Amino acid sequence: MRQIGDIQKIGPRFDAQAAEADKITRSDPAPSRLAYRIERLMLTPFFRFSLRVLLPCALTFGLGSLWFAQPQNRAAFLSMVEDVRAEVESRPEFQVKMMAVDGAAPDVAEMVRAVLPVDFPVSSFELDLDEMQDRVVALDPVKTATLRIRQGGVLQVDIVERVPRVLFRGETGLTLLDGTGVLVGPAVARADFPDLPVLAGEDAARAVPEALALFDAIGPLEPRLRGFERVGARRWDVVLDRGQRILLPEQGAVAALERAIAMDQAVDMLARDVVAVDLRLPQRPTVRMTGQAVQEYWRIKSIEAGGEEQE
Repeated sequence: MRQIGDIQKIGPRFDAQAAEADKITRSDPAPSRLAYRIERLMLTPFFRFSLRVLLPCALTFGLGSLWFAQPQNRAAFLSMVEDVRAEVESRPEFQVKMMAVDGAAPDVAEMVRAVLPVDFPVSSFELDLDEMQDRVVALDPVKTATLRIRQGGVLQVDIVERVPRVLFRGETGLTLLDGTGVLVGPAVARADFPDLPVLAGEDAARAVPEALALFDAIGPLEPRLRGFERVGARRWDVVLDRGQRILLPEQGAVAALERAIAMDQAVDMLARDVVAVDLRLPQRPTVRMTGQAVQEYWRIKSIEAGGEEQE
């Protein structure tokens, strides 16, 4: 009986010790399922990037959008931006104080200043250089123009003028054209440009390069040259003094003119009573004489014929 009682006393004590040991064992358990999943997510590069970058950006954007949703906040922000911009643009280093035009004649320079009415001083941020360049290039005498703002607050305008090569006589009078037929400007009088050839006729301005080739080949006839006339928008007549003309073909006009010059140098053809030399048919050149010369020719022929009859 005594042993049984002792065993009964020891049983509860053993149970308490086992429970305490079990409690100690469970105080250091494995991570919970949620903690395990979070640790696994933290090992994922995209999750870490989202947590460190995307989430702060999204929060910042959301708060900014909420702030800008208020009209008074937007107005205050825009006003602040305009004030900062005006303060920067008005700084002395950004001020343009004068304009310099180089490469242009005085009258062309005045035309450039007239189309660019800039009220100096002005901020460089207020100048649209591309639009100003387009306005300068639109002037007839200007071939190319370059605009830039150089050190010292100077608006630099570099001009390349068109070089007049011919005078064109049209319905509005005399005008100057460059080597490609582009208008340079008006011409007051022919005597102001004695070294330039005169062109006339339909679509003569579109054939300036061909006319210049003829002018370069005119050689000994240049002192007698009055101009070149475009006929039917397809060929040229060389107009000389004394009302003489050399009618050139559509193709090979320069070669035909050189042929006419050679004929003149051989027999003084153009020194005679000739109205026109027609070279439109290269195989059969024709010389047209004045009415008086024709009458004289037939008179001589009749005399010759009468003399033969008498014999």
